[in-house]
Amino acid sequence: MSLIHYITQVQFEFGAVRLLAPECQRVGITRPLIVTDAGVKAAGLLQQALDALPGWPVAVYDQTPSNPTEAAVRAAAMIYQSQACDGLIAVGGGSAIDCAKGVAIAATHDGPLTHYATIEGGSPRITERAAPLIAVPTTSGTGSEVARGAIIIVDDHRKLGFHSWHLVPKAAICDPDLTLGLPPKLTAATGMDAIAHCMETFMSSAFNPPADGIALDGLHRAWAHIERATRDGSDREARLNLMSASMQGAMAFQKGLGCVHSLSHSLGGINPGLHHGTLNAVFLPAVIEFNAAAPSIQTERRLQRMASAMGLDAAADIPAAIKSLNQRLGLPTGLAAMGVQLEWYDAIVSGAMADHCHKTNPRIASAEDYQRLLRQSM
Repeated sequence: MSLIHYITQVQFEFGAVRLLAPECQRVGITRPLIVTDAGVKAAGLLQQALDALPGWPVAVYDQTPSNPTEAAVRAAAMIYQSQACDGLIAVGGGSAIDCAKGVAIAATHDGPLTHYATIEGGSPRITERAAPLIAVPTTSGTGSEVARGAIIIVDDHRKLGFHSWHLVPKAAICDPDLTLGLPPKLTAATGMDAIAHCMETFMSSAFNPPADGIALDGLHRAWAHIERATRDGSDREARLNLMSASMQGAMAFQKGLGCVHSLSHSLGGINPGLHHGTLNAVFLPAVIEFNAAAPSIQTERRLQRMASAMGLDAAADIPAAIKSLNQRLGLPTGLAAMGVQLEWYDAIVSGAMADHCHKTNPRIASAEDYQRLLRQSM
């Protein structure tokens, strides 16, 4: 077993869900609320978590939507308070984990959730009162189990980020067994989310050499194993490496992301039915071409280092390689295939300009740049 303590404590091994009770005891959770979704429940994964807590007083919220909303956070927080819970367990993908982080705020802090959003100056308002959280990921994409942030659609339909070290899960239980039954399309979309995290944070100009090393290794693992995991859901080696890449991407993106996520967050708020990882996959090629002109990218040869991790000869080959991979994985070839409309462009750009990832891109994009990136990605 590998016990990792970077950002938070991570239990990583096949069958690690059995460690749920001792991890709750370690962080002082005695009456947990499990936050999950209907799909995770139907797949029997919620039951595995419950089986690891025999005799415990456990409450459950299983209605997390595919993109977590402020309404879902409120509903779960009401259960948390009415059942006198003292901690949270998120079982699911990034949506369930982010929803649980929203509950960690809402159940212990006063006022509307937007008061705590990053772009509203809310990060310092999130205090140590936030409910303790243990995260059990069942997909390999967001890495939210080791991240300090959450993305939630608030009541006014904006898709906002919430960031605080008080939101970092006290423990992450990464059990690749829980991903073995993930459908191919979801495996592909979440896997591309992990790849986007590793690539965007590696391109970010912020100085963080440990994060760079983690991101580059995560990119190598994800690129080498995403097709295997998508083609054969029972491939244990591929599932393990993809879960590791997901975790590594989030460990690394503490240094910041960029235009891919600015656009995905904005568009995902306009149409919550669009999968975040799929949007990232579609936006990556155009944004990488845009970033190639950034001085920091050229000076440190970051694109060439990414190309090497991907087994490519030249940095210029990266955008085409991503497009080809998306096609092989069965993902949409562009935004048009996802139903995105030209009349949405102004709203998408406005949201992207305001997003917390906008300013950490290695090359700051103008409104005109974002319009061009949208056209290239159609």
